[in-house]
Formats: sequence, C-alpha cells, structure tokens
Amino acid sequence: MVLTVSGVARAHDDDDTNTCNNFTLHGLYIFTASGFNIVSGVPQPKAIVELIDFHGGGILTVPAATVSINGVISRSAPGGTGTYTLGADCTGTLQFGTQMNPGPAYDLFVAFKGSQIQMIQTGRGSPVFQGTAERVSR
Repeated sequence: MVLTVSGVARAHDDDDTNTCNNFTLHGLYIFTASGFNIVSGVPQPKAIVELIDFHGGGILTVPAATVSINGVISRSAPGGTGTYTLGADCTGTLQFGTQMNPGPAYDLFVAFKGSQIQMIQTGRGSPVFQGTAERVSR
C-alpha cells in the first residue's frame, strides 16, 4: 500500500512542474534584493526588504517595505499595489504602482511551483538591481 500511495504522489508532482500561469504566484512572499542605482554615471548602493502579497490572477499588494538608497532609509506605508503576468514557461514581468503612477518594473523567473522568484529590475533609470522572493505563506 505504501508503494501505491508513493506512486500516486509522484505522478501528481510531475503533472505541472514545467508550466506556470498568473495563479502560480499566490501568497505572501519576502523579497530581498541589492544592487545599485546609476545616477549621472555614479553608482549608488540600493537594498530592499519587502513583503509582497500575490493574490493570483495578476494582482499584488505590498504590506511593508524598507529601502536603503545610498544609505538613506525609507519605509513604505502598507497598501502599495502592482500587477504581474506569468507565462507558461515561468517567466514574466511585474510592475509596481498603477498605470497612472508606475513604480519599478521587474522581469520574473519563477521556480519550484511558485515557491521562489528571481527578480531583476528593468525599465526606467539605470538600475543594477536583483534579488529573490520566497513564499512564506499561502
């Protein structure tokens, strides 16, 4: 009986290991990243620790974030928002803010059925900034 149950579990695990969609990301993640902003050709160190709550379906909120840019610390009030898209190949994009007031944008690379995300900042400015988001709860 143990062999039968193990075989069923293994078969289920193999069903969806290589495909993703917007619902793959669901739950609370902690995002940690470091790198640099480039301002007038001068690198400024940047680091962040942030909670991101992925709601599935392409919507996210930010309950808390602390950022250090060139040694200046700032904390975000709860309630930040954003959107994301995730393709079947487990790559996608994320945009913080709103369409009228966009914030930083990232490329996403999702692994382990959505339990971990590699993120690299893209878009406006000249960031050199990347990090990892790990799911801490569903």
